[in-house]
Amino acid sequence: MEKQYININENANEIMTAISKGVFLTTKVGDKVNSMAIEWGTVGRLWNKGVFICYVRESRFTREQLDQNPEFTINMPVGAYNKRIMAVCGNKSGRDIDKVKEAGLTLVDGEKVSVPAIKELPMTIECKVIYRQPQDMSLLPEDVKSRFYSPKYNLDKDEHITYIGEIVNSYILK
Repeated sequence: MEKQYININENANEIMTAISKGVFLTTKVGDKVNSMAIEWGTVGRLWNKGVFICYVRESRFTREQLDQNPEFTINMPVGAYNKRIMAVCGNKSGRDIDKVKEAGLTLVDGEKVSVPAIKELPMTIECKVIYRQPQDMSLLPEDVKSRFYSPKYNLDKDEHITYIGEIVNSYILK
């Protein structure tokens, strides 16, 4: 499959807009590929490197996969796409189902990471984790804790882990 390589800095606005609507964080351990919908993340520069920063709750299957294989891809739609992908990857666990099969995704081998790109979500950022940090809940403002980590929703024991991935490749599948 042909790839059009892109510059993250030149596409930052498009990427940030996509994140606010939901993008997909894909992991792979052995033959098991998992893609999770995310809305919390950003692109930037840190330690003189282009990075993608994402947040994954401790309870998620994606976290287990990232901890076993510290590589991931961020997969974004370009134009219209099948919303069933969001429904499957945003509401089901890869522990219970094969999301790739269930969502009808076509995997394309990554170039610089072991994790694939997704044909149906052609804008791809390949990353290698260079830093991982569990949240220190005591440092969060009260309004954030009450909204996103509320005992009411049983989220008080499910903090996020911050993953900083060095961007090693970026492209659009053609």
